[in-house]
Amino acid sequence: MNITLDADKCCAAGQCVLVAPEVFDQRDEDGIVVLLDAAPPADQHDAVREAAAICPAAVIKVDE
Repeated sequence: MNITLDADKCCAAGQCVLVAPEVFDQRDEDGIVVLLDAAPPADQHDAVREAAAICPAAVIKVDE
């Protein structure tokens, strides 16, 4: 799995951080998503897929 994101389109909803906190974080100053691990271990894959699916701005892209 490889994750990319378009932080310029992030709306700072934070849903990804709630679902996959080991993979995503938010900048303190504006809440924009920060990718912590672009190639997370297998035990994080379901959470990452869910984070991508529920992102209101659809900025998370997952390549399997």
